[in-house]
Amino acid sequence: MQARHPERVDLTDRLRQFELLLNSVTDYAIYMLDAEGYVRSWNAGGERIKGYRQEEIEGTHYSAFYLPEDVAQGIPMKNLHIAEREGRFAGEGWRLRKDGSRFRASVVIDPIWDAGELVGFAKVTRDITERYLAEQRLEKARQDLLQSQKMEAVGKLTLGLAHDFNNLLTIIINSLDVIDTRAQNEKVSEMVLTALRASERGILLSRQLLTFGRGQNLVPERVDLNRLIESGKDLYRRCAGSAVSVFFDLAPDLPMIDVDRGQFEASLLNLVSNARDAMPSGGALYLTSFHCVKANPADPEHRQREYVCVAVKDTGVGISAEQQAQVFDPFFTTKPIGRGSGLGLSQVHGFAAQSGGFAELESGLGAGTTVTLHFPLPGAFT
Repeated sequence: MQARHPERVDLTDRLRQFELLLNSVTDYAIYMLDAEGYVRSWNAGGERIKGYRQEEIEGTHYSAFYLPEDVAQGIPMKNLHIAEREGRFAGEGWRLRKDGSRFRASVVIDPIWDAGELVGFAKVTRDITERYLAEQRLEKARQDLLQSQKMEAVGKLTLGLAHDFNNLLTIIINSLDVIDTRAQNEKVSEMVLTALRASERGILLSRQLLTFGRGQNLVPERVDLNRLIESGKDLYRRCAGSAVSVFFDLAPDLPMIDVDRGQFEASLLNLVSNARDAMPSGGALYLTSFHCVKANPADPEHRQREYVCVAVKDTGVGISAEQQAQVFDPFFTTKPIGRGSGLGLSQVHGFAAQSGGFAELESGLGAGTTVTLHFPLPGAFT
């Protein structure tokens, strides 16, 4: 006959067994709170996840694990009241470790009753940070894919419309040129000039639409950025208009860079045009060039690299913090309906990225806006 393991009925042994069981669980923080939320027991899992030793945390209110903003809203006690009223509380949220770092927690709180009286709560916490971040990355990848598919479909539609629009503009401009040569008085010539300016804006819009629809095929060449800006000074002044004072501050002896001349000029014209529209009552526009060493925000390794930069700064109305996160998105615009396509800054951002650099925007309501293009120096990272 097989021998049976002797049963231990002594209460002290049972408590010891339960204590050993709890302290063997390290993936979960399992502990007891009293009815007011103060910690009364602690296990090894609690120390591993939250960093507190038993003697450090016992007697401390469990709200110490919550973020300050959650404590200010009374969430720790609300959770206890839900557990008391409904028999259980379960949820997720960000919590604090002893060292102040945050982790994503899955939490279950059960009330403990003794003869109908609430004597405390059993609380179980699990660190699910890795799972949560993986889910967030997966969701972002899904959203990026949907956005890419949507932009591809919009791009195909835009490409067809832009071609037709461009053909119509060509006819209009040719007709205006003929009318201008045969104009008999100054008033007609002024009207033709106004129509030509509007057509030129249409050409710029058509170019932006075509660029968005087919992507930019860059033809970079080694250039002196200052000389490139100098050659277009008159063009940028005309684009800014008579109500805007344009100032140039170009740093001497800048290194040569590789850039597509035509796309660079188009990008600066877009920025000057945006700056002009941000100053309807006039103002000042500053076009500067300089050399810097910094990391591309899109580089996951945050490597430092040398850049030659060109910045366009205006003294206009500025852009709100909420809108700044969207300014480089295709078709997003802060201008009134009919005043902008929302493709200008998108084109600028795409051009800078395809050139190996990046674009940055700094702004504030009433404080003007600065857009800076960073073009990398040919060669290795510093």
